[in-house]
Amino acid sequence: MPIHINTDSKEFHLQGKNTSYIMRVMRNGQLGHIHFGKRISHRDSFSHLYKEETRGATSFVYEEDLQFSLDLQRQEYPSYGTTDYREPAFQIEASNGSRISNFTYQGYRLLKGKPSLDGLPAVYTEKEEEATSLEITLYDDVINMELVLLYTVFNERDIVTRSASFHNKGEEVIYLNRVLSASLDLVDDDYELVQLSGSWIRERHMKTRKLQPGIQAVSSLRGASSSQQNPFIGLKRPHTTEHQGEAMGFSLVYSGNFLAQVEVDHYDVARVSMGIHPFEFRWKLAPGTSFQTPEVVMAYSDQGLNGLSQTYHSLFRNRLASGKWRDRERPVLINNWEATYFDFSEDKLLNIAREAKELGVELFVLDDGWFGKRNDDTTSLGDWYVDLRKLPNGLKHLAQQVRQEGLKFGLWFEPEMVSKKSELYEEHPDWILHVPNRYSSHGRNQYVLDFSRQEVVDFIYQQVSSILAEVPIDYIKWDMNRNMTEVGSQALPPDQQQEVSHRYMLGVYELYERLTSAFPEVLFESCASGGARFDPGMLYYAPQGWTSDNTDAMERLSIQYGTSLVYPLSSMGAHVSATPNHQVGRTTSLRTRGNVAFFGMLGYELDITELDEASRQQMKEQIEFYKTHRSTIQKGTFFRLISPFENHQNETAWMSVSNDQSEAIVGFYRMLAKPNPGFQSLVLKGLDPGEMYKVTGFSTLFYGDELMTLGIPMETPFTGVPDGRPYDFGDFTSQLWVITRVKGED
Repeated sequence: MPIHINTDSKEFHLQGKNTSYIMRVMRNGQLGHIHFGKRISHRDSFSHLYKEETRGATSFVYEEDLQFSLDLQRQEYPSYGTTDYREPAFQIEASNGSRISNFTYQGYRLLKGKPSLDGLPAVYTEKEEEATSLEITLYDDVINMELVLLYTVFNERDIVTRSASFHNKGEEVIYLNRVLSASLDLVDDDYELVQLSGSWIRERHMKTRKLQPGIQAVSSLRGASSSQQNPFIGLKRPHTTEHQGEAMGFSLVYSGNFLAQVEVDHYDVARVSMGIHPFEFRWKLAPGTSFQTPEVVMAYSDQGLNGLSQTYHSLFRNRLASGKWRDRERPVLINNWEATYFDFSEDKLLNIAREAKELGVELFVLDDGWFGKRNDDTTSLGDWYVDLRKLPNGLKHLAQQVRQEGLKFGLWFEPEMVSKKSELYEEHPDWILHVPNRYSSHGRNQYVLDFSRQEVVDFIYQQVSSILAEVPIDYIKWDMNRNMTEVGSQALPPDQQQEVSHRYMLGVYELYERLTSAFPEVLFESCASGGARFDPGMLYYAPQGWTSDNTDAMERLSIQYGTSLVYPLSSMGAHVSATPNHQVGRTTSLRTRGNVAFFGMLGYELDITELDEASRQQMKEQIEFYKTHRSTIQKGTFFRLISPFENHQNETAWMSVSNDQSEAIVGFYRMLAKPNPGFQSLVLKGLDPGEMYKVTGFSTLFYGDELMTLGIPMETPFTGVPDGRPYDFGDFTSQLWVITRVKGED
């Protein structure tokens, strides 16, 4: 049984595949935390692991009792103000202005499977026997509020999910000033914090720092999860590597403002907190209403960071991404953006589509510029009707022509934005996020529609759905190119203005839910100036996202490597673009650009009508290779082998292994060449040690244990070597191997 209840001691023990999560009711009726980490045996009582002791210079809950202080206890969902001086998981403001609360244990309920969260994306189960959920109910009888903590543990995964919901059972309005999704007090602080940080066109770089006394945090106040910080933090022991040692992860299934922090107290207890950012958040909870927090997905591994990543990859690929495209092989696409930008005609687009079909491309995507009077980025967002000056026969005709060429047809939208030069803004200037009598700043010459308003969501749904109903569209690229400023809504009263950011995100999720439900055959890809909203919340609706606007192969090594800490390859859009690269100006070979983009959902973003015959043939071969092996890439187990964030950022390596270990695709990349280097081997992972494997470029067969112990003997990249080698030489080079299991040979 995955959840054990010790009734007498009021203890709850959640057991995953290799994981235990243990908590108990403390003597003041609140929940205390005992253990999260490696699985341990269940027993009738864990009271020997719970301790109360006298300490000086603190406060105690009960008179004449010098042992029970919340300042000294590890807690499950802590409040502030009654002997705990650390930052809390929540803060509630009663009608009399009091911000003190006391939620005490009322009872529990066990549920088969996993319940959904109202209005929010979340991990799910397909069969009840996959997981068991635990609801623990607490109550504050002074303010008449119920708090329900929801936990789910998966039988065959090292995952625990957490969320909380607040229910106003009284007759007075209550304000939620802080409602994080989860809090966890760890035994010690001997961890390094791992985060994914960056900016536009350099998203999700891995950063590591030692925990120190005080608060260390990552967050976003941009109205989106952001390029700057991802809603994830990991904790690893100092000696943990990619393949050995303990690590745990905390991932928030949310796409808006967030806070993820670790507070180390004066007793070296590390408190992990995660949820909606409390700054600029205040939720009015009227009598009879409820508030549901987003979900935190907690993972544990004693097999290093790779083990942690593989746990997230399997869960997010199979039980977070949803819809018909979750398991389907994704089409190789070509996007016209870097080929034409805003300057295109029907003939130009069809020429690209015809050439693409000949080379093996399966999906043609028309990007920005097809609607309104959109010749640059200053106009027409919100006017979702076709520009007949560019497409005189209409959008439906273009889509039909593309389909007649044998390709699927995809289309770009940016439904959350509006231009001031647009019919929509002229008719509804109050539909943007803004504050009366204050200047409205812009980003990319555009403004954010107020998705906290139901009429705005309904209007955009009608516009987009009418196009999807009329035009044969197979794919939607959903973009979002600016963050929120002057956050205010004309539809909400003054005491609810700090609800706007969260209500906006609920509106985005509603629109996604309605569109994906109405058009289940359409593949949605999320985008936000590249990776500014690459998060689990988006992954629920769109099984793949545009990883970054930066398509330079060398920059993509760091971006894709960091992204893979949490997100599977099936979620990463990875394109081959033109050189010199449009973001950094670097020139790399088509071979290397392809070898990087293979480890994601492959696409092309260049004018293939201008390629020479040799490049066309090479592109054709790349697409054939990818189609042959994309199941291993999309659905296999991913291993990071060499980090671009180490070794002076000069080398990167990774591999994907099929689930039955019969095939592996291995990529190795070098930034700068070195003269007369020593001999080098690349040690692999994830193969069957007792099986024989054939390796591209070698006539000799290898045992799996040889490849995982001694590695692939690599070619030495001297300067001026003869032509005809299987990879490029010089700077910005790569090698690719296919590892195939050979049955019945010695």
